[in-house]
Amino acid sequence: MGPRTAPLLPLLLALLGRPDPARAKGCDLQLVTGESPITLSYTTSTVPRGCSSSSSLNTDHEVHVLSIKWSKDSTVPLTVSITPGASACSRSPVLVLLCSRCFATINSQCPHLLIHTDAHLTSGTTKEMGPEPSMASSEEQLLSWTQTTYRGITSYSELRDPQWVQLRLGEDASSPLNCTPQDDFNATLHLKTEVFFHEVKGCSHSDAQSTRAAHIIHLQSEPSTPVTEVNLSLSCPENHVSNQLLILQSRANFTWSLSFKKCNIQVMASGYYKIMHIFPMVLSGELLPDTEQGLIAKAFEKNCSTIASYSSIPATTSISLEILEHAPPTPSPTESVKKRTETTPPPAPPTPPAELQPHQLLLMLKPWKCTDETMEITIIRSHLKAIKDLDIKDITLRDINCQAEKNATHFMLKSPLSHCGTLLGGRGYANNELVIKLSKGTALQSVRVAFQCEIPRELFLRLFPTAAFEVPQTELEVNKEAFLQASMRWEDHPADLQLKDCWLVAPGREPVLLVQGGEAHGAGVAVLEGPPSSHGRKIWRFRFTYAVPEGGRIPFSATLKCKAGLQNNTIFEKVLEVTVKDTWRPPNSRGLGLAAVLGITFGAFLIGALLTAGLWCIYSRTPGFQHGTSLGEQQHQPQHRQHPEHPLLHQQHGLTPPGPPEPAQPLANGLGDPPRCH
Repeated sequence: MGPRTAPLLPLLLALLGRPDPARAKGCDLQLVTGESPITLSYTTSTVPRGCSSSSSLNTDHEVHVLSIKWSKDSTVPLTVSITPGASACSRSPVLVLLCSRCFATINSQCPHLLIHTDAHLTSGTTKEMGPEPSMASSEEQLLSWTQTTYRGITSYSELRDPQWVQLRLGEDASSPLNCTPQDDFNATLHLKTEVFFHEVKGCSHSDAQSTRAAHIIHLQSEPSTPVTEVNLSLSCPENHVSNQLLILQSRANFTWSLSFKKCNIQVMASGYYKIMHIFPMVLSGELLPDTEQGLIAKAFEKNCSTIASYSSIPATTSISLEILEHAPPTPSPTESVKKRTETTPPPAPPTPPAELQPHQLLLMLKPWKCTDETMEITIIRSHLKAIKDLDIKDITLRDINCQAEKNATHFMLKSPLSHCGTLLGGRGYANNELVIKLSKGTALQSVRVAFQCEIPRELFLRLFPTAAFEVPQTELEVNKEAFLQASMRWEDHPADLQLKDCWLVAPGREPVLLVQGGEAHGAGVAVLEGPPSSHGRKIWRFRFTYAVPEGGRIPFSATLKCKAGLQNNTIFEKVLEVTVKDTWRPPNSRGLGLAAVLGITFGAFLIGALLTAGLWCIYSRTPGFQHGTSLGEQQHQPQHRQHPEHPLLHQQHGLTPPGPPEPAQPLANGLGDPPRCH
């Protein structure tokens, strides 16, 4: 990587919303050698080594071999459950269990299970003991002894640090003839187990000032894995302080179902997630890095100084995580048995106390959003129904005078970053608190939820109608002064950040250069003095007039486009879409084009022609119509025919009933006399 490319990388990553891997420098993950800060177990059907075969099909027994290995001496009894397959218990099954110096309880639904083991079996074991494979100290010797004794092996699985094992009986004729062990073998057809994870890693940032710790679970999965949902049961010690971050990384199509027990902790999850017993609605997660260094950098970006635990585990459907306040002492056998029994299967955690629910809910919803000058809080009221038996009266920021507005659907609050008790920290974050006032009956209480709001590293454009730069708008009036502000926060080296240029682009017109290199271009453009920089924020202001010549076409929209850059040629670009407003005409009025005018004219002509033809047709079918009678006479003749049977009606009005009409004298051309005027 060249000298010019290296400083460019973190800037490009900031633009893409990805953490800078350089943040992870100085924090090299190492295996935790002392007492682990967590206890982590997960279910799986993938074993470190294993195989299956069809060699036992033509023998008297179905034979399964389990070889158990421990990272440290285990005082926890291992539970092995045998469940029958499709053929029930028609053949006598055999279990060969190599588990030296361990206690085991074996439960079988098949009464004739034959067991060979070097483990100490508890009194609850269903057993019919065979000879112990005492000479089998290695995998090769164990499989050789089993093959010699029973002439076939149905399955072999090597397990490390299991808590319980569920073994399903059944043989597959399509399996290979010989059982040849393979690494990371998929034993789904025969086995499911919950194993303890002892390869926890950790590190700390030597020069960090924060005391915040992060726990990271990185779920490794092949593209073909059928697992798409994982249940995570999380428990914390009493009076747990919420100064920790849990990062859950998985494929984008995964859903994390979270169950909390006595935990107040911020969670970042990739894919999707839901909080069982509190907020079961599925929420969208975040796009998290998929590398070890990227996840460490993400944690440090969130103001963590310590990676308390980093656990990389295979794809699973169930994870049990216990965060420990301090390294726990080694439990006695009795206490260990009790503890492991309680977590197999993990108990459903009770609903947290009501006063903790708002804290957990808001840390999951993250309803805050920041720009370079404002903080906005938007909470959908229906989401708050998860806070049972409590009525939310009010929501404010740290300064209780900054109160959220509420309507039927939302709580909303918007505040400048310089108000409402907001504190601007390093690394592009704004810190504040949400204060929630709750009531239950007549009792009142308040809950404080501290949060960090990330300020994007991007250029912002705002258009104002006046030089006061108070209320931004998205309307640009023609032939009237407008005021544009460009701003950005760049805390690393704010002096290096400069405004390159700004353009006004309207459809059908050439782009207009407004500002370039800090200088005004074009008529009606003037660079204005902006407020002084503070907290790494730079502001540029100028005024301009969008002039349209008389009779010129006025577009209905335009675009303001600005660029800012650093000395190393890194460019930040922002586009602001605005609506063009002509003060001499109503908004949204549109003139008629030539095609519309011609269409209306032709339509009017066609309608008139059709009406004329229709009237002529009506007149031509009227009784008494004569070709030799003029139109004027036709108009008068029906009046005399209205009441021929009532001559008195005419006499009352001084009228004489007409006699029969005289026949018209034909002309030479066969038509009656032309009408005469008297």
